[in-house]
Amino acid sequence: MPPFILLASASPRRHDILDQLAIPHGILRVPAPDGEDEPRLPGEPAADYVRRTARDKAERAVAWLASGGRPDPLPEAWPAGWREAPILGADTTVILDGEVLGKPRDAADAAGMLRRLSGQEHAVHTAVVLADGGRFHEAVSISTVRFQPLTDTDIAAYVASGEPFGKAGGYAIQGRAAAFVVHLSGSHSGVMGLPAHETARLLARRPG
Repeated sequence: MPPFILLASASPRRHDILDQLAIPHGILRVPAPDGEDEPRLPGEPAADYVRRTARDKAERAVAWLASGGRPDPLPEAWPAGWREAPILGADTTVILDGEVLGKPRDAADAAGMLRRLSGQEHAVHTAVVLADGGRFHEAVSISTVRFQPLTDTDIAAYVASGEPFGKAGGYAIQGRAAAFVVHLSGSHSGVMGLPAHETARLLARRPG
């Protein structure tokens, strides 16, 4: 049976993928830092950004637990030694022409992202970091997605659905935006937010 792990993410998509893999886990809602969430450093390549932010999430969770942080209330199903459990952090980035498309700020921003993605091919990088016993292990899934051309009506209807918000690139491949995808090369679960193959391999490499 896979080990109990702590998921440093409140994403329901990542939770669902771990359930799909039958990996027992608990969810850590670690307080976010002040200021902009996951800012990109000046001149930082997009591929480096996603690796750094995933590691930052794992490191922040480790530090929060070390400082005495804990869920309130503590779920009864968690094992007695939950503080020693491996911590999984992840981050997903949509990259178009070398530019990171983050989570849309509002409806206009979401519509602008979808217009840029319309009829184009873009990359989706998802980095996964496992903090275990003071060590950090990472894997990255890289996928390519191509959208069909989107009409203004398509975009307006999708934005009105509310689905773009809280999603990198302003879309959810597991939702209505699946109808926009002409071609996907790579990991469907990676585009969703947690690559199943890479995650399972990280856990399988754990000693013991």
